[in-house]
Amino acid sequence: MKAYSLIVLALAAASPAAAEVTASSDTSFVVTQKLTVAAPPPRLWSTLVAPASWWASAHSWSGDSANFSFDARAGGCWCEKLPGGGGVEHMRAIYVQPNKLLRLSGALGPFQAMPVTGVMTYTLEPGPDGKATVLTVEYAVSGGSGMTKIAPMVDKVLGEQTASLKAAAER
Repeated sequence: MKAYSLIVLALAAASPAAAEVTASSDTSFVVTQKLTVAAPPPRLWSTLVAPASWWASAHSWSGDSANFSFDARAGGCWCEKLPGGGGVEHMRAIYVQPNKLLRLSGALGPFQAMPVTGVMTYTLEPGPDGKATVLTVEYAVSGGSGMTKIAPMVDKVLGEQTASLKAAAER
């Protein structure tokens, strides 16, 4: 029975994220990533709330993900320090339930310069064996125009970030 559990866990860890644009119009979209992470919810959670350990430097304003921080409480900032003393608020926590759910509000990257709002939700569900976590990441953006064209690019970048989170949690 133990060997069977290890095989199931290994297959789950190797499975790619199910990624897709789940809704799209000219003024809004929703992208969803769903994958199994070979780490229990508390370990995935501790990695999630430490974005400097997994966020890609290429998707930062400073060019270095070590400048990221997150205050994991309602109202807490997912922020980045900039050289010369500046900073960026990427998102703000609006719902925090450790090891289960994190919801953030904010417009990431180039969306900051657009009249849009975004809500990112990370849902962590224990896997059937208790050693893995089913992670669902959903980013809903509304406002502006041309969102149908932008959604696939956002899905790709979110997929990269989610894969990086998975790899960091599994280390």
